[in-house]
Amino acid sequence: MEGKDERLDPLHSFTVKSLRLDEERWREFVSEEENQVVFNSFFNAQDYCHLFICKDPDSGLSVSLDLPQNIQTKVLCVSKTAREAVTKENSRKILTCQEVQGEDVLSFIICVTEQVTCPLLSNPESSSRWVAGVADEALRFMERQKNETLVMKAQTEGRTFLPHPEGLHDGTDGGKLSDVKLLHACDWTIIEWAELTSEFLQQDSSQPVLDGLKPLPSEEFHFWKNRLMNLVFIQQQLMSSRAQQVASIVQRAESVYWSTLRDIYRDIQEGVKEADDVTVNLTQLQDRLEEVERMEYQQLGDNMASVLEEVRQVWIRSEFYCKPCRMVVLLQEICNLLIHLSRKFLRGEEVMRCLVSDPGLVLDDVRLVIWTLQAFKDSYSRLRTQLEDQNQDSASHSWDFPSHLVFFYLDNFLQRLQGIQEALYVSLQLSQLDQAVLSGVCGRMWTDVVQDVYQDFVRQVTVLSECNCDPTNPDDESFDLYLDQFRVQVSDLERCLVSVLSRALENCSISSTAAKLVNMFGFVLARPLIQDQLRPHLSRVVEMVLMELDQAELLFYSQRERPETISRFTPTPAAGLCWTQQLRLRAEDSVRNYRTVQHLCEDSGESQLVLHRFQQIMDLLQDFRETVTSDWSAQLDSDSVFILEQPLIQLNQQGMLGVSSSCKLEEVLRELRYVRRETDMELRHYAAHLLTCRNDITQSYLSLRHMVSCYNQVVRDVLQVELPLIQDQLQDLNQTLSELQRNTWGSEGVQQLVEQQTHRVLMFHSSVSEARANMDTMMHIIQGWAELHLLQRTGDSLLEGGATEHSYRRIREEGQELLRLTQVNRSLYGATDSSQSWIRYLDHIDDKVQDGLFQLLLRSLHFLSDNMNPQTCSAALLAVSLQLQETGSVFEPSVGGGLSDVLMTIISDVYTAASLPPRISEGRHGNYQVALQQSPELSALEQEVMQHLLQVKEEAEHLRVGLDRYSHLWQSDRQGVMQEFLTYSRQLGPEELEADETPPTLKDFQREIESLHRLSGEVTHLDEVIVLCGWLQVDLQPFRDSLLSIIHDWKNMYTDYLLDSVSDSLQQVTQRGGDDEESLSSSRFPLTETILLLEAAGVELPEHLSAQLQC
Repeated sequence: MEGKDERLDPLHSFTVKSLRLDEERWREFVSEEENQVVFNSFFNAQDYCHLFICKDPDSGLSVSLDLPQNIQTKVLCVSKTAREAVTKENSRKILTCQEVQGEDVLSFIICVTEQVTCPLLSNPESSSRWVAGVADEALRFMERQKNETLVMKAQTEGRTFLPHPEGLHDGTDGGKLSDVKLLHACDWTIIEWAELTSEFLQQDSSQPVLDGLKPLPSEEFHFWKNRLMNLVFIQQQLMSSRAQQVASIVQRAESVYWSTLRDIYRDIQEGVKEADDVTVNLTQLQDRLEEVERMEYQQLGDNMASVLEEVRQVWIRSEFYCKPCRMVVLLQEICNLLIHLSRKFLRGEEVMRCLVSDPGLVLDDVRLVIWTLQAFKDSYSRLRTQLEDQNQDSASHSWDFPSHLVFFYLDNFLQRLQGIQEALYVSLQLSQLDQAVLSGVCGRMWTDVVQDVYQDFVRQVTVLSECNCDPTNPDDESFDLYLDQFRVQVSDLERCLVSVLSRALENCSISSTAAKLVNMFGFVLARPLIQDQLRPHLSRVVEMVLMELDQAELLFYSQRERPETISRFTPTPAAGLCWTQQLRLRAEDSVRNYRTVQHLCEDSGESQLVLHRFQQIMDLLQDFRETVTSDWSAQLDSDSVFILEQPLIQLNQQGMLGVSSSCKLEEVLRELRYVRRETDMELRHYAAHLLTCRNDITQSYLSLRHMVSCYNQVVRDVLQVELPLIQDQLQDLNQTLSELQRNTWGSEGVQQLVEQQTHRVLMFHSSVSEARANMDTMMHIIQGWAELHLLQRTGDSLLEGGATEHSYRRIREEGQELLRLTQVNRSLYGATDSSQSWIRYLDHIDDKVQDGLFQLLLRSLHFLSDNMNPQTCSAALLAVSLQLQETGSVFEPSVGGGLSDVLMTIISDVYTAASLPPRISEGRHGNYQVALQQSPELSALEQEVMQHLLQVKEEAEHLRVGLDRYSHLWQSDRQGVMQEFLTYSRQLGPEELEADETPPTLKDFQREIESLHRLSGEVTHLDEVIVLCGWLQVDLQPFRDSLLSIIHDWKNMYTDYLLDSVSDSLQQVTQRGGDDEESLSSSRFPLTETILLLEAAGVELPEHLSAQLQC
């Protein structure tokens, strides 16, 4: 559009304001070529009266001459008030703009036409200035425009609007036949009505099916509801006043279209009747199908019959719907619904996604869908047969249409599902190859081959699962290509498996191995290709089974005459029966292995041969079994008679009891235990009687054996000191047990008698056993004393001292325990304190206690003696220290009296342990210590200990004398020695009474200090600890520390004198001022050399002297 088109000004201001556009967007909109064509057509052509502008969410602004469809947003409607071209002069007068919602545009146009345009044009005052005929022409144009709009609105609402004739208004007199134009308009209106109604009535619900679409039942129901609504709408229009005016005009004018109008009335009436009938009868089916759609898919299969029953009711009840064509369409739509629900349940493209991970779950879903659809077809077949049986005389009520018309698309869908099912099933089967492991010499190699096959299969399955198509859509043929390729690859993999399985079956030497192989690969052996290829190899399994049955027969004949080889641990007859049972199981296993592969082999009479051979072996084993059981029954009856005549117990020459014929009884009872397992074995009288009371006899036998064992244990293990205590009880028991010797196993009341006697013996045994256990406990306590360590070393291996309180407490408590146990035994034996047998029993225990204490003391004194013997001791036992006192060096404690007192205390503590336990024997007075102190052996050990003490005393004195070489240090008078040194520059000897006075020099001081320094080093290197005689540890540390302190005092005596000399020299220097040389020359020693000597001796000058030197 060149330049600016002023005709757009009214549209510009209204559109920008209404749609909230900016100027740039409006300029772009009107400058687009397609939009310019639309604007020019509307402005220049008189036929276009409306222009629509809307805002499309997808494409932005749009303009059109037709009503925009499916627009819910705001629509701008521009209308012409006159049928003429729009110019820049009349644009603002002739154009009207209105803003409406998209769905109300047609209503707006109709409203504007009826309430504004038409009244305006029909008003003479408004058209008086117009050219003659222009107003009438404009009015007719607007009426046609209104009719077109009403038709268009009705079409959008799914209805058919019958337009009104031009020039016919409410109140028009139909009797004026002179108006030829009106009659002509009515004729054309009838023709248009006939076309509209005919077009509508020709519509059929089967059209989507004929067009190749796949409509659902809801579209069928919707079609008939809309048809009924539209027909009622048309019927209402035909009954309106304007339609009656048209009918009156054409009837009175005897127009040829009067008959056409009557046909329209008749067709619409029949159509309403038909639509009403169909709608009413389809309502229940619609409700049922809506329930089906809301169901879980797993419930659909059980409801297919009810759905088809509703279809049958529609066929029977409806007058107009019982037509094959309509029923075929309805059933096809139900099939489409089932297909839709099935695809929704299977999730379309997701079906093959689980082919690798979890095909089993999807396979179950696919099988459910196939079963559901097949249930629908089966229900259809039953219903069709039922209709044929019920209506043999009325063909109109039977479904005589071909079934393939109904199930064509459903069968295609089922065929596709079966292909999917096959792929899933194969995937599920071959996925088990991952767990397959072959054994044997070449098992590893064949297992690797199977794993390679599995990996190839996984790759093929992955390719199929990743196909970019919907497998559930039967119209998509691309999936068939993927499926065909998958089948080819699976066939190749099956051939590889055939090669492996063939070699594996050839290597099988027994049928059980082949059966295991078949069971392991049973999931693939059902595949037709694999089964055909392996059939010759599977026939070898039948030969193996026959050979194994022959071997079982040969084994029976070879071992039947040698029963000793099969009865090592069981009775011979029972072993024979067990052996035959094993042979039976062996033969049954072979036949079971055959049945494992039987369904894979061709039936060529081999099955009857195997079963016949098996039955022969079973008969042979049964005959042998009957012979063995008969002989065994006779032998058991004879043994039972012997057992029942035997006494219960008997007394041997050694005075011990025993169960009569115990070995034979155990043998018979054991055989009867095996007999109870043989349900088909019949026993004779005595054996049956023994079997009946076997449990009672077994219990009595076990009780007797236990009783005899307890009695014999008491008699055999009794001590001489205990025998007098139980002699009376033994005699009473022997008298009561004689009754058991008189009764036999066949006597009445054996079990009660055995229980009574057993209880008495067990009570006696319990008392004696408890007393004997107490005796053992006492002996254990006494033995523990013999092993007790009274004397123990400390952490540094020295002796702690005497016996510890812990040892005393243990001996005291255990002594009380001994006394308590003896009182318990007195109660158990039932003895009195005054009986001689009990006194001898206590004396026996008392001797044991005294012997244990003797061993305790002997062990302790031996410990002391051995650790004081220089030849046997391993470490120091006792310790003393050497100390320096004013009187000289002394031992603490003293090696003489002090150490002797320590040892005597230790020995006394050892003997004290023997006085702690109370005396067991009441006839012996005094404690155990008094008796043990009289022991020569213990006294000899005491003497050894004292002898070792004398030896160490001599060694200690020799050590002390050797250290007296330093005695001058603590014995000399330091002040006197210093005075001699300052006078004579040395210490005078004992023989020097007089000497020349010679004051000491610095060298004399240096000599004395160095001498003391050497002496200090010598003392420092003395041993801290010395062990004498291997057992006495002497601590020299106190002596050494005291001696070093004395040496230090000697050294300080000399250094202090020198410090005083330095202090005097510095004081003289300070008093004389600057005359240093004179001051220094008057000092006792040279100041510098004195300070150097002090520093060499390790003496530091006091702070005040150091300060004077710095000044």
